Amino acid sequence: MINEASKPAVIRQAVAEDADAITRTFLESAEHHASLDSELYFVPEVETIAARYKEGRQHPAEERAESITLVAELSGEIAGFIDARLYRPTDAMHRQMVYCLVSEIAVRREHQNHGIGGQLLRAAEDWGRQHGAEFAALEYHGANTRAGAFYRQMHYRLASITAIRRL
Repeated sequence: MINEASKPAVIRQAVAEDADAITRTFLESAEHHASLDSELYFVPEVETIAARYKEGRQHPAEERAESITLVAELSGEIAGFIDARLYRPTDAMHRQMVYCLVSEIAVRREHQNHGIGGQLLRAAEDWGRQHGAEFAALEYHGANTRAGAFYRQMHYRLASITAIRRL
């Protein structure tokens, strides 16, 4: 018998009606990130995040035409989501190519470690590839060892390091 954990999720483009479920997932992720580094992360208000996703404001206005939010649906429930957009470097030293930039990815706690994050990431990569991206790129906090292990498993490699200092 197949249990819920082994069923592949249905990956589809998000619609406004998914906003509340995306918000719950986003806030779980925000709690985790705030626990890693409260100087950089906090848990925003439910209404703020819900409005962003209901109104399609999760992507920068100038990049909405080249952006996507995908959800992973499992037995009628949103188990996770990913936000991605096309990105072109502006640094003159960088080769001029298109990246698929993953700005958010989150999976509900009860659905983690069942392959849903991998399904979402592969779907975003496929979307990027179909839109001319040559690389996928994302960032994660250095203290987020779980994320680091996941991205290495997904064949991502470190390409840059962002250093910060409080002013």
